[in-house]
Amino acid sequence: MKKDLRIKSKVFDDAKRAPNRAMLRAVGVTDEDFKKPMIGVASTWSEVTPCNIHIDDLARSAKDGARKAGAVPLIFNTITVSDGISMGTSGMRYSLPSRDVIADSIETVVGAENLDGLVAIGGCDKNIPGCLIAIGQAEVPSVFVYGGTIAAGHLNGDKLDIVSVFEGVGKHNNGDISDEQLHGIECHACPGAGSCGGMYTANTMASAAEALGMSLPGSSSNPAESSLKSEDCNKAGAAVYNLLEKGIYPKDIMTKEAFENAITLVMVLGGSTNAVLHLLAIADAVDVDLTIDDFNRIQKKVPHLADLKPSGKYVMEDLHRVGGVPAVMKLLLEAGYLHGDCLTVTGNTIAENLKDAPSLQEGQDIILPFDNPKRKDGPLVILKGNLAPSGAVAKVSGVKVKRHTGPARVFDTEDEATTAVINNKINEGDVLVIRHVGPKGGPGMPEMLSISAILVGKGMGESVALLTDGRFSGGTHGLVVGHIAPEAQVGGPIALLQEGDLVTIDSDLQEITMDVPEAELENRRKNWVPRPLYSKGVLGKYAHNVSCSSKGAVTDYFK
Repeated sequence: MKKDLRIKSKVFDDAKRAPNRAMLRAVGVTDEDFKKPMIGVASTWSEVTPCNIHIDDLARSAKDGARKAGAVPLIFNTITVSDGISMGTSGMRYSLPSRDVIADSIETVVGAENLDGLVAIGGCDKNIPGCLIAIGQAEVPSVFVYGGTIAAGHLNGDKLDIVSVFEGVGKHNNGDISDEQLHGIECHACPGAGSCGGMYTANTMASAAEALGMSLPGSSSNPAESSLKSEDCNKAGAAVYNLLEKGIYPKDIMTKEAFENAITLVMVLGGSTNAVLHLLAIADAVDVDLTIDDFNRIQKKVPHLADLKPSGKYVMEDLHRVGGVPAVMKLLLEAGYLHGDCLTVTGNTIAENLKDAPSLQEGQDIILPFDNPKRKDGPLVILKGNLAPSGAVAKVSGVKVKRHTGPARVFDTEDEATTAVINNKINEGDVLVIRHVGPKGGPGMPEMLSISAILVGKGMGESVALLTDGRFSGGTHGLVVGHIAPEAQVGGPIALLQEGDLVTIDSDLQEITMDVPEAELENRRKNWVPRPLYSKGVLGKYAHNVSCSSKGAVTDYFK
C-alpha cells in the first residue's frame, strides 16, 4: 500500500476544514483521495499558437500518470502568447512579461490550493522559463515537461521553418523571390503542432531544462506529434509522486552545478541568446548565485558542436532521430564537460540517467566531433565596454566577422528602423541601433527577429551590425548584439549614442564600444531627459517592477 504522502494532511483532517473538503468533493475528490497527495498539472494549452495546441491532451496524460501512481491530480491552466505571431508588432512587448505572468499564476494556484506537487507542461518560448520560475517559487516537488518540437516543413525539397518565412520577406523585398514563392513558403513552413523547429528559444530552453535535471531524459527532444511525448507526460505524473516519496525538492536539483550543466549544453547546441536572460531568472527563483560572468567563463572552455538552425542546416527532429539530447549529454559527460553527480527529477543523478542511454548514431553529422567543432568555444558571448557597461549578449555562431566598426544609425523604434531597411536607407558597414526597447523602455524588451531576418534576406546579415537594448529571437542569426545594459530608458550609454558615432563590436576581445570621449558623453548626459514610464495595465506594472536584463529582467529583484 502507498504510504500517506499528504504533506498538509492537517488542512483536510481537521474538522473545521469540512468546507474545504466539500468544495473538492464537487470536483470528484473522495474520502480515500484525501489521504493521497494532490498534484497540480499546469497546462499551457491554447489555440493561439501551434506550440501549445496539443497540450490539453498531454495534460490528461500527465494526470493519468499521477493518478496511477497514487496521487490525486488536478489540471489547471495558465496563459501563453505566440512570439512568432506577435513578432514585428506592438504585441511583441507582451512576450517577455508573459513569462512572469505564467510563473506568478502557476505559483498562485499551487499555493492557494495547497498542492503537494506539480507537473508543468510548456510549449512556446516563455512557457518554459515561466514554468521553471514557478517551480522554484512554489517549492513543491515538481517536473517540467516540454510540449515538443514541430516537424520541419517541406517545399521543393527544402526544409522550412518559421524563420524561413521571416527571411523570405527580406528576399521578397530584395526582388529575389516572387509573391507566389513567398506564399508557398508561408503555407508550408509550419505543418502541425509543436514549437519552432530549430535550436531557437523553445528548443534551447527545453534542452536547458533537461540538463538542469528538471525534465525526464529525452523530454526536450521528443517531437510534439509522437507517442513518446504522451509517454513523457504520463511518466512525469508518476515521477512527481516518486519525488514526494523521496522528499526531493526543486532546490535540491537546481544547484549552481546544474546551471553550469545547462549553460554547457546551450553552448554546445548553439542555443538562443534568450537562454542568458531566462537562466538568470530561473536561478534567481531558487536563490542560486548565477551571473552573466558565469556564461563567459563557460563559453571560453566549451565548444559549439551542433549544426542546427538558425546558423546550421538541421532541426530538432533531426537531432531526435540520432539520439536526441540524452545522447549529446552522454557525449559531454564522457568528455568531462558535465557535473555527473547532479540530482534530477528521476531521483537519480545525471550520470545514473545516462549510464544506459544510447550514444549518438554513427555516421551522423548533426553533432560534430570535438576535434572538428563549428567553434572551439561557445557561440554566446557576453560583451562589455562603454556602450554596455553592464553587459550585452551576442550570438556569433556562423558569423565570420570578428570585428566590425561603423557609423551608428540610431532609431528609437523598431518600425522606424524597419522602414529604413526596407527603403534601402541602411548601407553596408552601418551599425543599426534600435533603443528604448529594453525591459522598462519597450516596455517588455521585444524581440527583433523581423528586422534581423529582413537584413539576412537582403544579404546584409554580416555587413550591417544590429544593436539593441531589446532582445533577439532564438531564430535570429547574423551580426547582432542584444540585451545592451543599462538600457536607454534608465539613461544607459546607448541613450547617449548619436547618429554617426563610430561603434565597434569585437567578439574576440568581447568588447562593445563607441568612439566618443567621456567628456562628450558627460555633456550629453546633462541634456538627457528620461522618458515617462509606461503606466497602464500589465506593461505598466512590468515597466515599474522589472530589473536590468543583465540580472535576468526579473520582476521581484528587491535586493
